[in-house]
Amino acid sequence: MTPYVISGATLPSGERADLYIADGCFRDPADVVGEVRRIDADGLIALPGLVDLHTHLREPGREDAETIESGTLAAARGGFTCVHAMANTEPVTDTAEEAEHVLEIAARDGHCQVVPIGAVSKQLEGVELAELGMMARSKARVRVFSDDGRCVADSLLMRRALSYVTAFDGVIAQHSQDPRLAGAGACCHESEISGRLGLPGWPAQAESVIVARDVQLAELTGSRLHVCHVSTAESVEVIRWAKARGVKVTAEATPHHLYLDTAEVIGYDTTYKVNPPLRTSEHIEAVRAALADGTIDAVATDHAPHTPQDKDHPFDVALPGMLGLEQALAVVIETMVKPGRLSWAEVAERMSHAPARIGQLTTQGRPLAVGEPANLVLVDPQATAVVDRAQSASRSRNNPYHGRTLPNPVVTTIWAGQITHQR
Repeated sequence: MTPYVISGATLPSGERADLYIADGCFRDPADVVGEVRRIDADGLIALPGLVDLHTHLREPGREDAETIESGTLAAARGGFTCVHAMANTEPVTDTAEEAEHVLEIAARDGHCQVVPIGAVSKQLEGVELAELGMMARSKARVRVFSDDGRCVADSLLMRRALSYVTAFDGVIAQHSQDPRLAGAGACCHESEISGRLGLPGWPAQAESVIVARDVQLAELTGSRLHVCHVSTAESVEVIRWAKARGVKVTAEATPHHLYLDTAEVIGYDTTYKVNPPLRTSEHIEAVRAALADGTIDAVATDHAPHTPQDKDHPFDVALPGMLGLEQALAVVIETMVKPGRLSWAEVAERMSHAPARIGQLTTQGRPLAVGEPANLVLVDPQATAVVDRAQSASRSRNNPYHGRTLPNPVVTTIWAGQITHQR
């Protein structure tokens, strides 16, 4: 590897520094010898490589929508040096062998680190626990388990899952959706808009009642719970209450729930169909405030690529999900940094340090300091661009930010000392 010196970068603390990289790590300048490649970072902010707790890479099984190669290239363009791959692949990642298979593909094709997430239940059916212990002991060293896309609705199964993972300090990441209050047809936030459009409603309480149940089960078992894609003010209050009680609960917010509201669905554009659905301004404000004060620990993309064939249906039939990796940091800058709700140090915490801690990663989310792995992203805080879905590295085009002018922050991404993206 050619050594690098990144000169004049602004660290999250606001200090300026030169960063020396050799053999995949940050080095003392005295230890870097021979030819050195220089990267001028004057005016740029150096953040630790971003970590996504919630990515759908679709491989194996739906390579028509995304592959590990294309998805991690999109991640690198977004400043990510690590993504957690959700288990709802085909076949489902519910065994040690399937988790290791994902790891093997990533080792060959990945443009960033890929950490497999294991299913909570076999085949995501919510009936019988998957091989949690075997996945945890495998080469994949799975620590996060989720049936994302489906809620673990059975209270006893959820309790058993939470109890089981305490043996290796694992975490259960829940898709909070009461299947009776928001059944399979629910596709739009329950409001005046859903009534006017004739779309089945997804009330806010269908999320918060599951969050309320699960934080109490986490308290009962002494286990770690992670709440995926928080989208409602009620859920925020439940999580705040649970944290005050000392419950081991963490939570994430997606870029689209920080930025887009339910009015986007008025034209029946299925790009804006997502689960949980886009909410109203009061919920958006609650999620932003919770991310700012730390009640919500992390930003996670819920990057969910779909083919045109899966989206080209009536709104209530089309598959839910949006792309998120390439514009995640842009949306956080637009909604949280520009209004002064997050500092750059807090962006590093919410998008790198916290997700790495939740996922128990040892080489990600580390400080930009001598001896640490060289995972970082150089950010231009002033650049903007019109988002063009045709330019995405993803194989899919269901990008909800298409045509919008947003920050265009990511200049260079470096993973393990290697440049994986450079604008």
